[in-house]
Amino acid sequence: MEHREPGPRWLLLIHQIPPKPDYLRVKIWRRLQRLGAVAVKNSVYVLPKSESAQEDFQWVLREVVAAGGDASLCEARFVDGLTDEEVEGLFRRARESEYRELAREAERLLSSLTRKAAPAKRKAVAGELDKLHKRVAEISAIDFFGAPGRESVERLIFALDARLHEPEPKGKAMHAQFQTEEVRNRTWTTRKGIHVDRMSSAWLIRRFIDPGASFKFVPAKGYQPGPAELRFDMYDAEFTHEGDRCTFEVLLERFTLKDAALRSIAEIVHDIDLKDAKFARPETAGIDRLIAGVAMGHKDDDVRLTRAAALFDDLYEYFRRKQD
Repeated sequence: MEHREPGPRWLLLIHQIPPKPDYLRVKIWRRLQRLGAVAVKNSVYVLPKSESAQEDFQWVLREVVAAGGDASLCEARFVDGLTDEEVEGLFRRARESEYRELAREAERLLSSLTRKAAPAKRKAVAGELDKLHKRVAEISAIDFFGAPGRESVERLIFALDARLHEPEPKGKAMHAQFQTEEVRNRTWTTRKGIHVDRMSSAWLIRRFIDPGASFKFVPAKGYQPGPAELRFDMYDAEFTHEGDRCTFEVLLERFTLKDAALRSIAEIVHDIDLKDAKFARPETAGIDRLIAGVAMGHKDDDVRLTRAAALFDDLYEYFRRKQD
């Protein structure tokens, strides 16, 4: 049987920019950064092969040539030297660095915002928060290989959003408890890019609360829910973080689910999501790696949910039998 070499995975833009005007080099560099391209050598930039990437590179090429420079665009397959895995690593490190920078900014804003902050301060933070939302969306759009760090940034932005809009304290808040009969065949809405708390909460909802549940994954900001929708793990949701408890823990309490196996899972989810080692269960590190693998391997939220549901089914069975 004839062996066929795999097709090219990459697009390379090779350019030579004229020394004048001075600003052109910086302008082209910024354009390439916005596209998510990374340099494999001086003046050689790479993107994963796609029609949109080819169109983006062609615009840059035309701009370089129009300014008197030289540029070529080619499809490539790395045969020796750099491997595909190493090139993917370049993309992940570039995006991870950007996520880390956003996380530092979100932490700074979060630490600066107190309940007694003046209205002018809150307005300024709200403006910065809008910029963070926009920047996360921009980086996510060019995060081709699931760089670590996005979930941490989103968690910080979520906390900042909640603190910015939290009501004035009026004693201990009272939250109604629900019976599963009250929520049947509902649409449950949460943020796109689900990770451990949203994965586990969706599994809990479908298996123990609303077997006929359907799920909708929406942008973190600006979504207006329908009248019959229930939101979870997002700003202003019916079910979301309360105090130091993650959404999974809140769902257990609000629906009075006292299964000891579910409590064990809740402790794992809490420590992965909040990273505070509150429960320090020995299983946590392994489940954290598995969840990260699901997120890295699958961008589609429905696929992530299917994979994670199988994982939590097995984990529940383990704890249920262990309890027995």
